[in-house]
Amino acid sequence: MKRLFLLLTFFVTVAQAQPAYKLTRADNAFLDSLQRDTFRYFWETANPSNGLIPDRAPTPSFSSVAAVGFGLTTYLVGVERGYVTRKQAADRTLATLRFFASAEQSDKATGVTGYKGFFYHFLDMKTGKRFKQVELSTIDTALLLGGILSAQTYFDRNVPEEKEIRMLAEQIYGRTDWTWFQHNSPFVSMGWHPEKGFIPSDWHGYNEAMLLYVLALGSPTHPVGSDVWPAWTKGYEWATFQGQPHVNFDPLFGHQYSHVWIDFRGIKDDYMTKKGIDYVENSRRATYANRAYCLANPDKWTDYSATIWGLTACDGPKDTTVAGRSFFSYRARGAASQQIVDDGTIAPTAAGGSLAFAPDICLPALRSMKTRYGSKLYGQYGFRDAFNPTYRYPSAFANGPTTTGWFDVDYLGIDQGPIVLMAENLRTNFVWNLMKKNPHIRRGLQRAGFKGGWLK
Repeated sequence: MKRLFLLLTFFVTVAQAQPAYKLTRADNAFLDSLQRDTFRYFWETANPSNGLIPDRAPTPSFSSVAAVGFGLTTYLVGVERGYVTRKQAADRTLATLRFFASAEQSDKATGVTGYKGFFYHFLDMKTGKRFKQVELSTIDTALLLGGILSAQTYFDRNVPEEKEIRMLAEQIYGRTDWTWFQHNSPFVSMGWHPEKGFIPSDWHGYNEAMLLYVLALGSPTHPVGSDVWPAWTKGYEWATFQGQPHVNFDPLFGHQYSHVWIDFRGIKDDYMTKKGIDYVENSRRATYANRAYCLANPDKWTDYSATIWGLTACDGPKDTTVAGRSFFSYRARGAASQQIVDDGTIAPTAAGGSLAFAPDICLPALRSMKTRYGSKLYGQYGFRDAFNPTYRYPSAFANGPTTTGWFDVDYLGIDQGPIVLMAENLRTNFVWNLMKKNPHIRRGLQRAGFKGGWLK
Protein backbone atom coordinates (compact mmCIF):
# COMPACT_ATOMS: atom_id res chain seq x y z
CA MET A 1 0.00 0.00 0.00
CA LYS A 2 2.82 2.37 0.87
CA ARG A 3 4.42 1.76 -2.55
CA LEU A 4 1.11 2.43 -4.30
CA PHE A 5 0.67 5.65 -2.31
CA LEU A 6 4.16 6.83 -3.31
CA LEU A 7 3.46 6.08 -6.98
CA LEU A 8 0.16 7.97 -6.85
CA THR A 9 1.88 10.90 -5.16
CA PHE A 10 4.54 10.90 -7.87
CA PHE A 11 2.01 10.97 -10.70
CA VAL A 12 -0.06 13.70 -9.02
CA THR A 13 3.06 15.80 -8.53
CA VAL A 14 4.08 15.32 -12.16
CA ALA A 15 0.59 16.27 -13.31
CA GLN A 16 0.77 19.46 -11.27
CA ALA A 17 4.16 20.52 -12.61
CA GLN A 18 3.82 23.38 -15.04
CA PRO A 19 6.06 23.78 -18.09
CA ALA A 20 8.42 26.73 -17.80
CA TYR A 21 6.99 29.83 -19.43
CA LYS A 22 9.28 31.22 -22.11
CA LEU A 23 9.16 34.98 -22.33
CA THR A 24 8.92 36.34 -25.85
CA ARG A 25 10.70 39.43 -27.11
CA ALA A 26 7.40 41.30 -26.85
CA ASP A 27 6.95 40.07 -23.27
CA ASN A 28 10.39 41.35 -22.30
CA ALA A 29 9.81 44.70 -23.97
CA PHE A 30 6.55 45.11 -22.06
CA LEU A 31 8.15 44.12 -18.76
CA ASP A 32 11.09 46.44 -19.41
CA SER A 33 8.81 49.45 -19.59
CA LEU A 34 6.53 48.26 -16.77
CA GLN A 35 9.39 47.71 -14.35
CA ARG A 36 11.17 50.93 -15.25
CA ASP A 37 8.04 53.05 -14.89
CA THR A 38 6.94 51.39 -11.65
CA PHE A 39 10.45 51.61 -10.15
CA ARG A 40 10.29 55.37 -10.56
CA TYR A 41 7.42 55.55 -8.06
CA PHE A 42 9.80 54.51 -5.30
CA TRP A 43 12.82 56.44 -6.50
CA GLU A 44 11.11 59.75 -7.25
CA THR A 45 8.48 60.01 -4.50
CA ALA A 46 10.73 59.09 -1.55
CA ASN A 47 12.03 61.67 0.89
CA PRO A 48 15.77 61.36 0.13
CA SER A 49 16.78 62.64 3.58
CA ASN A 50 15.14 59.80 5.53
CA GLY A 51 14.17 57.31 2.82
CA LEU A 52 10.47 57.37 3.68
CA ILE A 53 8.15 56.46 0.81
CA PRO A 54 4.56 57.71 0.62
CA ASP A 55 1.66 55.36 1.02
CA ARG A 56 0.23 56.85 -2.16
CA ALA A 57 0.91 59.50 -4.79
CA PRO A 58 0.20 62.02 -6.22
CA THR A 59 -2.37 62.64 -3.46
CA PRO A 60 -0.38 64.04 -0.49
CA SER A 61 0.19 61.20 1.93
CA PHE A 62 1.91 59.87 5.03
CA SER A 63 4.60 57.22 4.63
CA SER A 64 3.86 53.50 4.72
CA VAL A 65 6.69 51.52 6.34
CA ALA A 66 5.65 48.51 4.25
CA ALA A 67 6.09 50.60 1.10
CA VAL A 68 9.60 51.46 2.33
CA GLY A 69 10.33 47.73 2.54
CA PHE A 70 9.21 47.16 -1.03
CA GLY A 71 11.16 50.23 -2.10
CA LEU A 72 14.44 49.05 -0.59
CA THR A 73 14.27 45.89 -2.68
CA THR A 74 13.21 47.72 -5.85
CA TYR A 75 16.39 49.81 -5.54
CA LEU A 76 18.37 46.60 -5.97
CA VAL A 77 16.41 45.73 -9.09
CA GLY A 78 17.11 49.26 -10.26
CA VAL A 79 20.85 48.62 -9.99
CA GLU A 80 20.59 45.30 -11.80
CA ARG A 81 18.48 46.85 -14.56
CA GLY A 82 20.66 49.95 -14.89
CA TYR A 83 18.05 52.48 -13.73
CA VAL A 84 20.41 53.79 -11.02
CA THR A 85 24.00 53.12 -10.07
CA ARG A 86 25.04 50.91 -7.18
CA LYS A 87 26.38 54.03 -5.43
CA GLN A 88 23.06 55.84 -5.81
CA ALA A 89 21.13 52.87 -4.44
CA ALA A 90 23.59 52.42 -1.57
CA ASP A 91 23.34 56.09 -0.60
CA ARG A 92 19.52 56.02 -0.60
CA THR A 93 19.50 52.73 1.32
CA LEU A 94 21.98 54.04 3.87
CA ALA A 95 19.89 57.17 4.49
CA THR A 96 16.85 54.95 5.04
CA LEU A 97 18.55 52.56 7.44
CA ARG A 98 20.19 55.37 9.38
CA PHE A 99 16.76 56.88 9.93
CA PHE A 100 15.13 53.65 11.14
CA ALA A 101 18.11 52.77 13.32
CA SER A 102 18.20 56.14 15.09
CA ALA A 103 14.49 57.11 15.17
CA GLU A 104 13.09 57.31 18.69
CA GLN A 105 11.47 54.18 20.09
CA SER A 106 9.39 54.27 23.27
CA ASP A 107 5.91 53.60 24.61
CA LYS A 108 4.93 57.26 24.29
CA ALA A 109 1.84 57.95 22.18
CA THR A 110 3.32 60.84 20.20
CA GLY A 111 6.65 62.02 18.87
CA VAL A 112 8.06 58.53 18.30
CA THR A 113 8.54 56.17 15.36
CA GLY A 114 8.16 52.80 17.05
CA TYR A 115 8.54 50.62 20.11
CA LYS A 116 10.21 47.31 20.96
CA GLY A 117 11.92 47.33 17.57
CA PHE A 118 8.63 47.58 15.65
CA PHE A 119 7.39 50.58 13.70
CA TYR A 120 4.09 52.36 13.37
CA HIS A 121 2.09 51.51 10.26
CA PHE A 122 2.15 55.09 8.94
CA LEU A 123 4.72 57.81 9.62
CA ASP A 124 4.82 61.50 8.82
CA MET A 125 6.79 61.87 5.59
CA LYS A 126 8.98 64.69 6.91
CA THR A 127 9.43 64.02 10.62
CA GLY A 128 9.13 60.24 10.57
CA LYS A 129 6.92 60.32 13.66
CA ARG A 130 3.75 58.27 14.26
CA PHE A 131 0.85 59.42 12.08
CA LYS A 132 -2.21 60.20 14.20
CA GLN A 133 -3.16 57.11 16.26
CA VAL A 134 -2.19 54.29 13.90
CA GLU A 135 -1.09 50.94 15.31
CA LEU A 136 2.38 49.61 15.95
CA SER A 137 2.19 47.10 13.12
CA THR A 138 3.81 43.68 13.11
CA ILE A 139 3.07 42.88 9.45
CA ASP A 140 4.16 46.25 8.13
CA THR A 141 7.36 45.99 10.15
CA ALA A 142 7.89 42.51 8.68
CA LEU A 143 7.52 43.85 5.14
CA LEU A 144 9.98 46.63 5.98
CA LEU A 145 12.41 44.03 7.32
CA GLY A 146 12.09 42.03 4.12
CA GLY A 147 13.46 45.03 2.27
CA ILE A 148 16.12 45.71 4.89
CA LEU A 149 17.43 42.14 4.82
CA SER A 150 17.51 42.18 1.02
CA ALA A 151 19.75 45.24 1.21
CA GLN A 152 21.92 43.56 3.85
CA THR A 153 22.50 40.62 1.53
CA TYR A 154 22.99 42.61 -1.67
CA PHE A 155 25.45 45.24 -0.45
CA ASP A 156 28.25 42.80 0.30
CA ARG A 157 31.34 44.79 -0.69
CA ASN A 158 34.14 45.72 1.68
CA VAL A 159 33.59 49.48 1.47
CA PRO A 160 32.44 51.77 4.31
CA GLU A 161 28.95 52.50 2.96
CA GLU A 162 28.06 48.88 2.32
CA LYS A 163 29.58 47.68 5.59
CA GLU A 164 27.42 50.21 7.42
CA ILE A 165 24.30 49.02 5.56
CA ARG A 166 24.96 45.47 6.72
CA MET A 167 25.60 46.57 10.29
CA LEU A 168 22.48 48.73 10.51
CA ALA A 169 20.31 46.01 8.97
CA GLU A 170 21.48 43.57 11.61
CA GLN A 171 20.86 46.12 14.34
CA ILE A 172 17.31 46.96 13.19
CA TYR A 173 16.30 43.31 12.74
CA GLY A 174 17.98 42.16 15.93
CA ARG A 175 16.18 44.58 18.25
CA THR A 176 12.72 43.50 17.05
CA ASP A 177 11.21 41.79 20.10
CA TRP A 178 8.85 39.22 18.60
CA THR A 179 8.26 37.51 21.95
CA TRP A 180 6.85 40.73 23.43
CA PHE A 181 4.15 40.64 20.74
CA GLN A 182 3.09 37.09 21.69
CA HIS A 183 0.23 38.38 23.80
CA ASN A 184 -1.71 35.18 23.04
CA SER A 185 1.18 32.73 22.72
CA PRO A 186 2.25 31.14 20.47
CA PHE A 187 0.74 33.63 18.02
CA VAL A 188 2.01 37.12 17.28
CA SER A 189 -0.51 39.93 17.66
CA MET A 190 -1.42 42.04 14.66
CA GLY A 191 -0.56 45.26 16.47
CA TRP A 192 -0.45 47.44 19.55
CA HIS A 193 -1.60 50.93 20.55
CA PRO A 194 -0.05 52.87 23.41
CA GLU A 195 -3.56 54.10 24.23
CA LYS A 196 -5.21 50.67 24.61
CA GLY A 197 -2.65 47.88 24.31
CA PHE A 198 -2.57 44.85 22.02
CA ILE A 199 -4.99 44.42 19.13
CA PRO A 200 -7.26 41.44 19.97
CA SER A 201 -6.55 39.74 16.63
CA ASP A 202 -3.48 37.55 16.10
CA TRP A 203 -1.78 36.27 12.96
CA HIS A 204 -3.48 32.90 12.65
CA GLY A 205 -4.26 30.91 9.52
CA TYR A 206 -3.12 31.47 5.98
CA ASN A 207 -2.55 35.04 4.80
CA GLU A 208 0.33 37.43 4.08
CA ALA A 209 2.02 36.74 7.43
CA MET A 210 4.16 33.76 6.36
CA LEU A 211 7.06 36.19 6.03
CA LEU A 212 6.32 37.57 9.49
CA TYR A 213 6.61 34.16 11.13
CA VAL A 214 9.72 33.21 9.16
CA LEU A 215 11.35 36.41 10.43
CA ALA A 216 10.11 35.82 13.98
CA LEU A 217 11.43 32.26 13.94
CA GLY A 218 14.73 33.31 12.40
CA SER A 219 15.47 36.12 14.85
CA PRO A 220 18.98 35.86 16.33
CA THR A 221 17.89 37.72 19.48
CA HIS A 222 14.15 37.36 20.24
CA PRO A 223 12.90 34.27 18.36
CA VAL A 224 9.47 32.79 18.86
CA GLY A 225 9.20 29.08 19.57
CA SER A 226 9.01 26.54 16.77
CA ASP A 227 5.54 25.57 18.03
CA VAL A 228 4.12 28.64 16.31
CA TRP A 229 4.26 27.24 12.76
CA PRO A 230 2.16 24.08 13.36
CA ALA A 231 -0.31 26.25 15.28
CA TRP A 232 -0.37 28.74 12.38
CA THR A 233 -1.08 26.05 9.78
CA LYS A 234 -3.95 24.61 11.85
CA GLY A 235 -5.92 27.68 10.82
CA TYR A 236 -5.60 26.92 7.10
CA GLU A 237 -8.77 26.42 5.08
CA TRP A 238 -8.16 23.92 2.29
CA ALA A 239 -11.02 23.93 -0.21
CA THR A 240 -11.74 23.67 -3.90
CA PHE A 241 -12.78 27.01 -5.33
CA GLN A 242 -13.41 27.53 -9.05
CA GLY A 243 -11.98 24.07 -9.69
CA GLN A 244 -8.72 24.75 -7.83
CA PRO A 245 -7.99 22.81 -4.62
CA HIS A 246 -5.77 24.99 -2.42
CA VAL A 247 -5.41 26.82 0.88
CA ASN A 248 -7.96 29.57 0.38
CA PHE A 249 -7.59 33.28 1.16
CA ASP A 250 -9.74 35.68 -0.80
CA PRO A 251 -7.59 38.74 -1.70
CA LEU A 252 -4.61 37.79 -3.85
CA PHE A 253 -2.09 39.89 -1.94
CA GLY A 254 -2.15 37.22 0.80
CA HIS A 255 -0.81 34.73 -1.74
CA GLN A 256 1.86 37.15 -2.98
CA TYR A 257 3.57 39.33 -0.35
CA SER A 258 5.67 36.67 1.38
CA HIS A 259 6.66 35.24 -1.99
CA VAL A 260 8.24 38.51 -3.04
CA TRP A 261 11.25 37.70 -0.85
CA ILE A 262 11.06 33.94 -0.28
CA ASP A 263 11.34 31.31 -3.00
CA PHE A 264 8.93 28.63 -1.86
CA ARG A 265 9.48 26.49 -4.97
CA GLY A 266 10.37 22.95 -4.02
CA ILE A 267 10.53 23.51 -0.26
CA LYS A 268 7.70 22.25 1.91
CA ASP A 269 6.55 22.33 5.50
CA ASP A 270 4.66 19.42 7.03
CA TYR A 271 1.30 20.80 5.89
CA MET A 272 2.23 21.11 2.23
CA THR A 273 4.12 17.81 2.28
CA LYS A 274 0.84 16.12 3.13
CA LYS A 275 -0.94 18.00 0.34
CA GLY A 276 1.71 17.08 -2.23
CA ILE A 277 2.32 20.64 -3.44
CA ASP A 278 4.38 23.66 -2.42
CA TYR A 279 3.25 27.21 -1.61
CA VAL A 280 4.07 28.48 -5.10
CA GLU A 281 1.72 25.95 -6.62
CA ASN A 282 -0.85 27.01 -4.03
CA SER A 283 -0.51 30.65 -5.12
CA ARG A 284 -0.72 29.65 -8.77
CA ARG A 285 -4.00 27.87 -8.11
CA ALA A 286 -5.32 30.84 -6.15
CA THR A 287 -4.48 33.11 -9.09
CA TYR A 288 -6.28 30.82 -11.54
CA ALA A 289 -9.28 30.64 -9.19
CA ASN A 290 -9.41 34.44 -8.94
CA ARG A 291 -9.39 34.75 -12.72
CA ALA A 292 -11.98 31.98 -13.14
CA TYR A 293 -14.33 33.75 -10.73
CA CYS A 294 -13.98 37.02 -12.66
CA LEU A 295 -14.51 35.20 -15.94
CA ALA A 296 -17.71 33.63 -14.58
CA ASN A 297 -18.71 37.14 -13.41
CA PRO A 298 -21.84 36.14 -11.49
CA ASP A 299 -22.76 39.75 -10.72
CA LYS A 300 -22.31 40.91 -14.33
CA TRP A 301 -19.75 43.64 -13.73
CA THR A 302 -18.67 45.60 -16.81
CA ASP A 303 -15.59 44.45 -18.77
CA TYR A 304 -14.71 41.35 -16.71
CA SER A 305 -13.10 38.85 -19.08
CA ALA A 306 -10.24 36.40 -19.55
CA THR A 307 -7.83 39.35 -19.65
CA ILE A 308 -9.61 41.92 -17.47
CA TRP A 309 -9.60 40.45 -13.97
CA GLY A 310 -7.94 40.65 -10.58
CA LEU A 311 -9.39 41.06 -7.08
CA THR A 312 -7.24 42.10 -4.14
CA ALA A 313 -6.92 44.90 -1.59
CA CYS A 314 -7.01 48.24 -3.41
CA ASP A 315 -8.63 51.63 -3.76
CA GLY A 316 -12.22 51.90 -4.92
CA PRO A 317 -14.65 54.58 -6.06
CA LYS A 318 -16.66 55.21 -2.88
CA ASP A 319 -18.49 53.55 0.00
CA THR A 320 -21.99 53.81 -1.37
CA THR A 321 -24.96 51.94 -2.80
CA VAL A 322 -26.22 53.04 -6.20
CA ALA A 323 -28.98 51.39 -8.23
CA GLY A 324 -29.00 48.46 -5.83
CA ARG A 325 -25.25 47.84 -6.16
CA SER A 326 -22.75 48.30 -3.33
CA PHE A 327 -19.40 49.94 -3.98
CA PHE A 328 -16.45 50.50 -1.68
CA SER A 329 -13.48 52.81 -1.25
CA TYR A 330 -10.25 51.12 -0.07
CA ARG A 331 -11.05 47.52 0.80
CA ALA A 332 -9.66 43.98 0.60
CA ARG A 333 -11.54 42.57 -2.37
CA GLY A 334 -11.26 38.92 -3.30
CA ALA A 335 -12.94 35.63 -4.05
CA ALA A 336 -12.49 32.33 -2.21
CA SER A 337 -14.47 29.63 -0.42
CA GLN A 338 -14.71 31.72 2.77
CA GLN A 339 -16.17 34.84 1.21
CA ILE A 340 -16.47 36.97 -1.91
CA VAL A 341 -15.96 40.73 -1.84
CA ASP A 342 -16.48 42.09 -5.33
CA ASP A 343 -17.82 45.47 -6.39
CA GLY A 344 -16.52 45.52 -9.95
CA THR A 345 -13.17 47.05 -8.98
CA ILE A 346 -10.07 45.52 -10.56
CA ALA A 347 -6.50 46.11 -9.39
CA PRO A 348 -3.62 45.55 -11.84
CA THR A 349 -1.40 44.47 -8.94
CA ALA A 350 -3.55 41.35 -8.57
CA ALA A 351 -2.13 40.05 -11.84
CA GLY A 352 1.19 41.86 -11.43
CA GLY A 353 1.92 40.31 -8.05
CA SER A 354 1.27 36.83 -9.48
CA LEU A 355 3.53 37.19 -12.53
CA ALA A 356 6.04 34.68 -11.18
CA PHE A 357 3.30 32.10 -10.47
CA ALA A 358 1.14 32.31 -13.57
CA PRO A 359 2.74 34.40 -16.33
CA ASP A 360 0.60 32.69 -18.95
CA ILE A 361 -2.51 34.45 -17.64
CA CYS A 362 -0.99 37.45 -15.84
CA LEU A 363 1.03 38.90 -18.70
CA PRO A 364 -1.92 38.93 -21.14
CA ALA A 365 -4.04 40.59 -18.45
CA LEU A 366 -1.57 43.39 -17.79
CA ARG A 367 -0.95 44.02 -21.48
CA SER A 368 -4.68 44.02 -22.19
CA MET A 369 -5.40 46.51 -19.40
CA LYS A 370 -2.71 48.88 -20.60
CA THR A 371 -3.84 48.66 -24.22
CA ARG A 372 -7.55 48.92 -23.53
CA TYR A 373 -7.60 51.76 -21.00
CA GLY A 374 -4.46 53.65 -21.95
CA SER A 375 -3.59 56.80 -20.03
CA LYS A 376 -6.72 56.54 -17.85
CA LEU A 377 -5.08 53.57 -16.12
CA TYR A 378 -1.38 53.70 -17.00
CA GLY A 379 0.70 56.79 -16.23
CA GLN A 380 4.16 57.98 -15.29
CA TYR A 381 4.58 55.37 -12.53
CA GLY A 382 3.00 52.45 -14.35
CA PHE A 383 -0.46 51.20 -13.44
CA ARG A 384 -2.65 53.37 -11.24
CA ASP A 385 -3.97 51.42 -8.34
CA ALA A 386 -7.41 50.33 -9.51
CA PHE A 387 -10.35 50.91 -11.81
CA ASN A 388 -14.06 50.12 -11.96
CA PRO A 389 -15.66 50.20 -15.43
CA THR A 390 -19.14 49.70 -13.93
CA TYR A 391 -19.06 52.75 -11.68
CA ARG A 392 -20.36 55.62 -13.86
CA TYR A 393 -22.18 57.64 -11.26
CA PRO A 394 -20.91 61.23 -10.95
CA SER A 395 -19.87 62.06 -7.42
CA ALA A 396 -17.82 64.84 -5.94
CA PHE A 397 -16.44 62.32 -3.48
CA ALA A 398 -15.31 59.66 -5.94
CA ASN A 399 -11.55 59.49 -6.28
CA GLY A 400 -11.23 59.80 -10.05
CA PRO A 401 -13.35 60.34 -13.19
CA THR A 402 -16.58 58.38 -13.58
CA THR A 403 -18.05 59.30 -16.97
CA THR A 404 -16.52 56.19 -18.60
CA GLY A 405 -16.06 54.25 -15.41
CA TRP A 406 -13.99 55.02 -12.34
CA PHE A 407 -10.20 55.18 -12.65
CA ASP A 408 -8.00 55.86 -9.66
CA VAL A 409 -5.79 58.94 -9.67
CA ASP A 410 -3.28 57.40 -7.25
CA TYR A 411 -0.49 54.85 -7.21
CA LEU A 412 -0.09 52.84 -3.97
CA GLY A 413 3.36 51.81 -2.79
CA ILE A 414 2.33 48.42 -1.39
CA ASP A 415 0.71 47.57 -4.73
CA GLN A 416 3.49 48.93 -6.95
CA GLY A 417 6.18 46.96 -5.15
CA PRO A 418 4.96 43.44 -5.96
CA ILE A 419 4.65 44.36 -9.64
CA VAL A 420 8.33 45.31 -9.96
CA LEU A 421 9.66 42.53 -7.79
CA MET A 422 7.57 39.61 -9.00
CA ALA A 423 8.27 40.62 -12.59
CA GLU A 424 11.96 40.36 -11.73
CA ASN A 425 11.51 37.00 -10.05
CA LEU A 426 9.76 35.79 -13.20
CA ARG A 427 12.54 37.06 -15.44
CA THR A 428 15.70 36.29 -13.46
CA ASN A 429 14.81 34.89 -10.00
CA PHE A 430 16.89 37.81 -8.71
CA VAL A 431 15.16 38.56 -5.41
CA TRP A 432 14.54 34.88 -4.70
CA ASN A 433 18.17 33.93 -5.31
CA LEU A 434 19.40 36.89 -3.29
CA MET A 435 17.36 36.00 -0.22
CA LYS A 436 18.46 32.36 -0.31
CA LYS A 437 21.82 33.69 0.86
CA ASN A 438 20.41 35.42 3.92
CA PRO A 439 21.06 33.31 7.04
CA HIS A 440 18.07 34.74 8.92
CA ILE A 441 15.63 33.70 6.20
CA ARG A 442 17.17 30.23 5.97
CA ARG A 443 17.10 29.78 9.74
CA GLY A 444 13.48 30.90 9.96
CA LEU A 445 12.37 28.49 7.26
CA GLN A 446 14.23 25.60 8.84
CA ARG A 447 12.77 26.31 12.28
CA ALA A 448 9.32 26.33 10.65
CA GLY A 449 10.03 22.83 9.39
CA PHE A 450 10.64 23.54 5.71
CA LYS A 451 12.74 20.91 3.97
CA GLY A 452 13.98 19.96 0.53
CA GLY A 453 14.84 22.00 -2.53
CA TRP A 454 17.36 24.77 -2.07
CA LEU A 455 17.30 24.35 1.73
CA LYS A 456 19.13 21.02 1.52
